[in-house]
Amino acid sequence: MPFIPHTEKDTREMLDTIGADSIADLFDEIPAELMIEHLPHVPEAMSEMEVSRLMRQRAKMDGSPMCFIGAGAYEHHIPTAVWDIATRGEYYSAYTPYQAEASQGTLQTIYEYQTMITELTGLDVSNASLYDGASALAEASLMSVRTNRRVKTGRILLAPGVNPVYEQVAAAIAGAQGLTFERLPQDAASGNVDFDQLPENSEPVAVVVQQPSFPGTLDDVDRLTDWAHKQGALLISIVNPTSLALLKPPGQWGEEGADIAIGEGQPLGVPMSSGGPYFGFMTCKQKHVRQMPGRIVGRTTDLDGNPGFALTLQAREQHIRRSKATSNICTNQGLMVTAATIYLSLLGYEGLRSVANSSHANTTLLVDGLCEIDGIDRLYDGPYFHEVALRLDRPVAPLLTALAERDILGGFDLTPYASADALLVCATETKTEADIAACVEAFAGVMASSNVNSA
Repeated sequence: MPFIPHTEKDTREMLDTIGADSIADLFDEIPAELMIEHLPHVPEAMSEMEVSRLMRQRAKMDGSPMCFIGAGAYEHHIPTAVWDIATRGEYYSAYTPYQAEASQGTLQTIYEYQTMITELTGLDVSNASLYDGASALAEASLMSVRTNRRVKTGRILLAPGVNPVYEQVAAAIAGAQGLTFERLPQDAASGNVDFDQLPENSEPVAVVVQQPSFPGTLDDVDRLTDWAHKQGALLISIVNPTSLALLKPPGQWGEEGADIAIGEGQPLGVPMSSGGPYFGFMTCKQKHVRQMPGRIVGRTTDLDGNPGFALTLQAREQHIRRSKATSNICTNQGLMVTAATIYLSLLGYEGLRSVANSSHANTTLLVDGLCEIDGIDRLYDGPYFHEVALRLDRPVAPLLTALAERDILGGFDLTPYASADALLVCATETKTEADIAACVEAFAGVMASSNVNSA
């Protein structure tokens, strides 16, 4: 709220109405020894103009560095129209009501979103989004337990390329409900699943594979999907929605396709925003839909034959009796979903494909340039989309610090998750050839400097 709407006269009238002398009387149950006279570290009040000026000065301190970090959040161009429309009052303040059918515009927006997400993933049904990609993995894991009832082990097997942060979040949410998360063996050369070492008869409830993987590699998802199904497990896919304009959708993996597809929706018109808010998406096969968490909007007709939209397959317990619900997620990330729907509508299939192609081409140009520098080469073999893991001959953190001093965010330090000093780099369609050349030149300069070599 940009201002306080109550005048002193308003406040006085409200206090007189309830019979209180002052606002302080409303809190007289608080013991006097717990009250403080002032906040020692809070500065004096400032006017709106002064606060605005201060915040502009603080914002300038961030600078405008070129970003080559990926690792789950991506800097894509967002057409101006996306947020000009999404921040209109009809969308900006909309909240999915309990009597949802009263808000046909909101429901239609969600319905259009669901349609686009199912087309991207090649699966049958989408929900109305989740909090983010990480919590979507937890929800998908719990959904797999409800769906795959004949397997009682609670074991979720993760391919080596699954985002480690997703694993941590899923374990925190679902671990207390008896689920365990275990990693499948890794092939050192490719960074992907080592099929020669896969366990047999391990009775997993589900197998999870991320495509593209966290370090940017592309796995043999067809083979892994078929292996999971032969083990009696569901296959949960984690996908980057932009990549699906080029890569085979999870609904077409293997002989039967993935059972559930999830991911982070941030690349679809949502700014990076220092980490959020984002939104998670989830789609599944029709036969699993009754175990899908969150809201689902369906299209129907009224008694007069007019088209309309309604929440469907939703038990009332979803909203008022948490212990009986499929999930306790009731409110979707509506504003982010609205932006994603507008973004996809504006770009269309060809536009999204162009973004994906440009991102791949720019990453190839960046990686080729960086690998010409002594001390840098690729960590893993094989194809990639728009992220690549690089092996360095020195610690990564000092290198990134030195690059930041040159206004370049040089990548994500993979060292804690790899068996080497490793860096994950990413280039999207927002980068020009000049940007990439400047990045490569900065890397070369920093790699050659003695202060980094001695770090």
